[in-house]
Amino acid sequence: MTAEGSADGSAEGTVEVSAAGSVDASAGGPVAGKLSFLDRWLAAWILGAMATGLVLGRLVPGMGDALAKVTVAGVSLPIALGLLTMMYPVLAKVRYDRLETVTRDRRLLLPSLLLNWVLGPAVMFALAWAFLPDLPEYRTGLIIVGLARCIAMVIIWNDLACGNREAAAVLVALNSVFQVIAFSALGWFYLSVLPGWLGLPQTALDVSVWEIARSVLIFLGIPLLTGYATRRLGEKARGRAWYEAELVPRIGPFALYGLLFTIVVLFALQGEAITSTPLDVARIALPLLVYFALMWTGSMALGRAVGLDYPKATTLAFTAAGNNFELAIAVAIATFGATSGQALAGVVGPLIEVPVLIGLVHVALAARRHFPQSDNGTPAAAQEGPTRV
Repeated sequence: MTAEGSADGSAEGTVEVSAAGSVDASAGGPVAGKLSFLDRWLAAWILGAMATGLVLGRLVPGMGDALAKVTVAGVSLPIALGLLTMMYPVLAKVRYDRLETVTRDRRLLLPSLLLNWVLGPAVMFALAWAFLPDLPEYRTGLIIVGLARCIAMVIIWNDLACGNREAAAVLVALNSVFQVIAFSALGWFYLSVLPGWLGLPQTALDVSVWEIARSVLIFLGIPLLTGYATRRLGEKARGRAWYEAELVPRIGPFALYGLLFTIVVLFALQGEAITSTPLDVARIALPLLVYFALMWTGSMALGRAVGLDYPKATTLAFTAAGNNFELAIAVAIATFGATSGQALAGVVGPLIEVPVLIGLVHVALAARRHFPQSDNGTPAAAQEGPTRV
């Protein structure tokens, strides 16, 4: 997902966050109340975008042909613009200058790399085959989702659960860079090599590894480079305080607008498949639910076992459980087409992720008592006074 903090920049989206990067759980009220108006009703906006797309697909004949006339890396131009729009604001928010602070913390970095790039894809691969053995297109779409690691919306859930925001931002940056390098090779391995070793049907790819890499480089590399350049140039020209307080709230909402626009177009193209096979959509949702529960619970327990404090363990759990559905959708469209079952599997993801991870925020807050406490009863590393973000 692709929003962070107050998507519309309004006071309604203000969250009390400690200087260590943790939300003050006593400030605000219920979790949903700490989200901006746009973020709080994100599931409703997604549902509305889906419905709008379905209606447009029914009422406007020949829409698919019109959208396919101009393409970028095999993706129709409107969808490509929507994908780039949703990715850029998030990557412009990342604190790239703090990468070294996390790379020095091996208790956080090594488990994060293991969970994101070894266990996460393997778990989704196993669930996809267990739940969708007879639906190869949806199964492949879920495997692609499992390869696309979190890069953005996770910062919201991390903040609301009193996680370490700086560590989350750095892990997001690290995942962004690593995806450009590793996504294509992992896709080839999990779609072609591993099924062959296990005696399972292999997915026939009509594109080369380079073509998948090109899609990743366009839809992740371009917004990553422009996001990095925006932060560097913005901070150099006006300072970090202006960048965080003025520019970020202005560009933030465009991530959501891009997501909703992309969903409208995708569902306009997917309308017939969705309305004719609603049970298939439900079957896609089920392994996603199991995936989120397994990855978050296991990551939280691992963080506790290796001695991380509550804020960092929470960051580890949410960055491991979240997925970059935008990248998964982009790759699925470029590789298999906008009307494919693979693309539909990616589109279903955001609708499931939002309510599930909001629920896991509550679970995380309840789990704080199982971590080392300070003298005043609050989790370690969350002592400083609150500041505004």
